[in-house]
Amino acid sequence: MRLKKSVVMVGMMGAGKTAIGTQLAKLLSVPFIDSDDEIVLAANRSIAEIFERDGEPFFRQKESQVIGRLLEGPSAVLSTGGGAFMSEHNRAMIAQKGVSVWLRADLDLLWNRVRHKNTRPLLRTANPRATLKEIYDKRVPVYALADLAVDAEADLSIDDMARRVLGALSTRADVLEG
Repeated sequence: MRLKKSVVMVGMMGAGKTAIGTQLAKLLSVPFIDSDDEIVLAANRSIAEIFERDGEPFFRQKESQVIGRLLEGPSAVLSTGGGAFMSEHNRAMIAQKGVSVWLRADLDLLWNRVRHKNTRPLLRTANPRATLKEIYDKRVPVYALADLAVDAEADLSIDDMARRVLGALSTRADVLEG
């Protein structure tokens, strides 16, 4: 199978965008790129440090620049940060140059995956579970605008999830051929 345009993984923190995207890229024999990793490389600082020093608006500006640059490159599987798809500008770039895949996961699954990690700057609050729910409620209607939605399930392996995404992509002649 040949990937005709980049696959952009979108969804909440903890949905599995990086893990599933990495496996999907292997299945498709294309590069995997994590936009957050690219931002860290460009800034020479962690996401948390960027948020702390420069604020979220600065981070979002850099995120848009990086996503735009990555979408100009060869077809790949691109994982984006949880907030990237909230930007109308980013959604338009992704729609023009790629296909968005929402990894749809329920709040309990997400919480189980992120609650023990201290690498999530948006969850550094007095009540991180309530914060996660607030973010979830705000973002889900926007994620629903993605080209494809694939349901995440706790009992599925990363490979099974990647194959589920591949199955959804195979319904799109503009994305996969062969």
